[in-house]
Amino acid sequence: MPRPQQVVLISGASSGFGRLIAETLARKNYQVLATMRNLNGRNAAAAREIRELAERESLSLEVLELDVTDDFSVDRAVGEATAKCGRIDVLVNNAGHGIMDLAESVTLAQAQRQFDTNFFGVLRMNRAVLPAMKRRGSGLLLHVSSGAGRLVIPGMGLYCASKFAMEALAEVYRYELASQGIDSVVIEPGAYATPIMEKLERGEDPGRKTGYGDMARVPEIVQARIGSSRANPQEIADVVLQIIETPAGQRSIRYRLGPGGPGVERINTLTAEIQGQMLEAFGITALAKFKTSTSGVDAIPCRQPEPTSNR
Repeated sequence: MPRPQQVVLISGASSGFGRLIAETLARKNYQVLATMRNLNGRNAAAAREIRELAERESLSLEVLELDVTDDFSVDRAVGEATAKCGRIDVLVNNAGHGIMDLAESVTLAQAQRQFDTNFFGVLRMNRAVLPAMKRRGSGLLLHVSSGAGRLVIPGMGLYCASKFAMEALAEVYRYELASQGIDSVVIEPGAYATPIMEKLERGEDPGRKTGYGDMARVPEIVQARIGSSRANPQEIADVVLQIIETPAGQRSIRYRLGPGGPGVERINTLTAEIQGQMLEAFGITALAKFKTSTSGVDAIPCRQPEPTSNR
């Protein structure tokens, strides 16, 4: 008998990782809700393309309007998804916003927008889906982070800070929800050239970069290095599929993959060891269902492209 379709809701699915994840899962017989902002505005073309793909390939793939920074929008989209599909089995927190500049040049308003998407947006989404997941005693919260959620990159300070915060939240969910049959997982991609690179903001107070000398050029240097990556973003979608198809309770908490971010695996391994000691010290290891074998990291290497000749 064919397996029943699992329902997956993906935030930020207009392009990049989110779009690839939506298409990949739909082609693997998942019922996918690809969400994005501005369906009748700047994302109208993306929404149309996804709908045409669904019709052309007879996929269970629908588009929903969702802005992770708006409480009403989140509640409405999750309610609509539940009404259509009966439940949400997997939430992929993929929506992201980036600022590439020296930290001092980033205004408080910019920093708040950064966190409203990358941190509070995740909090909103998880809070919206968790009551129903707890009633069913199953579910998966999947958080798309970054190697920059573990290592600080000059020129990306506010982005790193938002991802550090998101990873802490995702790990707390891991322990607090384990007894409810719900997994919380983090994916940490390395350098992938996706459309988000074209949407990066600069600091809105550039005068603050006065006196930094050559350091003021670092944001452009870092962006150029990431933009030159030849790693295939499809790898992320393939790993998401792998994680979803891993039985509940057997998933690692972190999956590190792709180029860049040297040492992230070592940080994750050491952190898992120390985290275990902390939980033991508080006497809550059993409650958190902490197991060293599933609380560390799966490092998934990037498939390196074949070299090309210079012309």
